[in-house]
Amino acid sequence: MNILVVDDEKSQLNILNDILSDAGYEISTADSGETALDLLTKNNFPIILTDLKMPGTDGIELLRQALQINPETQVILMTAFGTIPSAVNAIKNGAYDYLTKPFQKEELLKVISHAAEKARLILENRQLKDEISKRYGYHNIIGASIAMKQVYRLLERIKDIDATALISGESGTGKEMAARAIHSSGRRKDGPFVPINCGAIPETLIESELFGHEKGSFTGATKTHIGKFEQAQKGTIFLDEIGIMPLGSQARLLRVLQEKKIERVGSNELVNLDVRVIAATNENLHRKVEQKEFRPDLYHRLNVFAIHLPPLRDRREDIALLAKYFIKRFCERYSKKEMTLSPAAYAKLEQYHFPGNVRELENILEKTIILIDKDVIEEKDLMISETSPTAIFSGIEVNTLPRKELEFIKNALRESKGSIKQASQKLGISYKTLQYRMKKYGLDKKDFR
Repeated sequence: MNILVVDDEKSQLNILNDILSDAGYEISTADSGETALDLLTKNNFPIILTDLKMPGTDGIELLRQALQINPETQVILMTAFGTIPSAVNAIKNGAYDYLTKPFQKEELLKVISHAAEKARLILENRQLKDEISKRYGYHNIIGASIAMKQVYRLLERIKDIDATALISGESGTGKEMAARAIHSSGRRKDGPFVPINCGAIPETLIESELFGHEKGSFTGATKTHIGKFEQAQKGTIFLDEIGIMPLGSQARLLRVLQEKKIERVGSNELVNLDVRVIAATNENLHRKVEQKEFRPDLYHRLNVFAIHLPPLRDRREDIALLAKYFIKRFCERYSKKEMTLSPAAYAKLEQYHFPGNVRELENILEKTIILIDKDVIEEKDLMISETSPTAIFSGIEVNTLPRKELEFIKNALRESKGSIKQASQKLGISYKTLQYRMKKYGLDKKDFR
């Protein structure tokens, strides 16, 4: 582990160098903050041990600039008793720890050892993420299943094409991650990525948020506001939950997509756009079009490239891979020792239906790691709630209790006279998923003919 030691007192610098070198660390030294910053621009130091009070660039300023260069650097401050409040404030601003002078050799080595362990976990996590991304994923999306590989191929094919794309999938499947992957891998990657949740904006404000407004254009418009489309110039705008957008706003959006120009609310001036549009929904937009709740012309304009993200229950082979990644990440985030899942815990995860998809798996493992302190996560440790409040069933909101799920499946099979294909279409899930659920509940299609 390479450590940069910074102190303007040469004698102190030599003592620290000797102690840490004897402990097996690779040491570089600097007798001023300015020299340290020069070294930081040329080398990577996972740990910096620096005096707080130095002429010129002091320890606080060195901390600030070091974290700008590399936010993962562990900075330890050495401080006299009278400057402890400054050191405590530095910790609030990103320092790893502080040592009060004079300190013992054992105290120094203990703090350095803990910082080195955290730096090692950060490095391993980054390496794991890079390895998983190269071998099992695509731009931070993780999965090695056939279903996900098909998604990656489509994302790769359309990354440099400016036509609109519509990403569908249940809540928690990673629709925004897919949109970011298209943006960050394509020719617009140097431009902004501007996400907006269309379902989180009041109907009266959605056009102002998307297209902007002029000062005084309506009550409360105290200054000119640049909308999301203008903010996304030369980049990508991501319209999440597009299915909730009011019909009036849909008409305005359609015109913008057709003309590639916007007009701020309260203005007559047209602004030319150079923006790629990616939309996403967890609803069945085709059904909403049939129910006259979504404009068919906007639907076809958005759906030039259709990308469907499969639910986690339809790619169970990815659960172990995702679990390994999340465990590594959260152990590092919460400074926990490395953990693994027992075979029984893995089996429980692979059998669980995950109504909240990848996001739910992530939350389960984060809560579990926060609450336990052991090497192996057992089945009983997993923070799985079998009574998750709701799940999106292709636009139908249902309780995820098995009783209610069974009721929905039975009704769909009755209406379809036992046809699994028709029933799966009614439920908005895949044929394979419905077969799995029928087997889970002991249902036979013959009983519904």
